[in-house]
Amino acid sequence: MKVLVVGASRGTGAAAVTALVRDGHDVTAFARTAAPTSENVRTVTGDVFDPDALGKAMVGQEAVVVILGISDNPFGVRLFGRARTPLDVRSEGTRRVVETMGANGIRRIVVQTTYGLGDTFGRLSLPLKLFFRVVLAPQLADSEAQEAVVRGSDLDWTIIRPVSLTDGSPDNDAAPAHVDVHDRIEGLQVTRGQVGQVHADALRHDDWIGATVSVSG
Repeated sequence: MKVLVVGASRGTGAAAVTALVRDGHDVTAFARTAAPTSENVRTVTGDVFDPDALGKAMVGQEAVVVILGISDNPFGVRLFGRARTPLDVRSEGTRRVVETMGANGIRRIVVQTTYGLGDTFGRLSLPLKLFFRVVLAPQLADSEAQEAVVRGSDLDWTIIRPVSLTDGSPDNDAAPAHVDVHDRIEGLQVTRGQVGQVHADALRHDDWIGATVSVSG
């Protein structure tokens, strides 16, 4: 399958590119900064807010994986209300992806948000609840809006909600993550490599279409 990964330059985005290539997909990595380089990956440097760049990257694709976020220190973002990336990058960026997919006749989309949204907030530990409420509140509001964009679309969507992300190790990344469509988790940490593989797995799980998938270690 031809797959576009939006937000592919680092973290889980880069891990998703690796997993998709490993599973035999033809991958295009789209990011503002240099995306992972591989003979099996087409790299496109562009901004999700640039309609021309996004539109060109969409041509010929069959599915889109969206992993958007702010890389700045969350405490600085909360204190000063600014970042190198627009604070609504998740919701507005995803809205633009959805619109461009519609214009190109692409239906399959996998979008990463976070565990702790909606009813899953009550399942977090007390320290995480405080961190979410005090530090991440604006970003979580944007993630809530992002999920509303996805659910309000007519696309074949899957939302991936990982718990707290860690860099992990090759051994940890190789272990399968725990996935659940009923908000259940096992532990409050998961590696980016494990989540990247879940994004790849979603493309062969038709039963995940229209589902929110919780991912834990």
